[in-house]
Amino acid sequence: MELGRLEYLQALVTEFQVTDSTEAKEQVLANLANFAYDPSNYEYLRQLQVLDLFLDMLTENNETLVEFAMGGLCNLCLDKTNKEYILEANGVEPIINCLSSSNEETVVSAVTTLMFLTTPQSRAQTTALPVVECMLRFSLSANTRLSNLASIFLQDYCSPLQLEEARNLSKHTAVGIPLPKD
Repeated sequence: MELGRLEYLQALVTEFQVTDSTEAKEQVLANLANFAYDPSNYEYLRQLQVLDLFLDMLTENNETLVEFAMGGLCNLCLDKTNKEYILEANGVEPIINCLSSSNEETVVSAVTTLMFLTTPQSRAQTTALPVVECMLRFSLSANTRLSNLASIFLQDYCSPLQLEEARNLSKHTAVGIPLPKD
């Protein structure tokens, strides 16, 4: 049975690599992200370099591919080995870039992933000033899921000094001021 699982995952990865169909790529990536939810698949997904595939997809122009890749990383990063791999592969920066996505699922997965990736060694990167500023804005969002998640991030991962610095910086920017109409 276990060999069958590896072969199936390998077939998905191969299909993703060889297909020219955007729709097929999206479907395969969604399947891989779903398989990333099950810890019994972690070793196979590492062996098939799916973490690299997910990280590579974060910079795609296709929002659906980015959403599924971000969801897959979110599913994988609770595992210590996967977390270390993502951190060592410089995965935090592209994850932070996903915070500006217009896709709610991508943003929610990115915030959650940053929380899961925060360690004493990575904290400076995952709670950098621009991230804290972003979380402050998200905490004021009308979107309850996003505002609650951002509030938890700020409470559990940021120091009072970081919050104060981000709030002071936000007072001096034009963030949130609507642009003039034509």
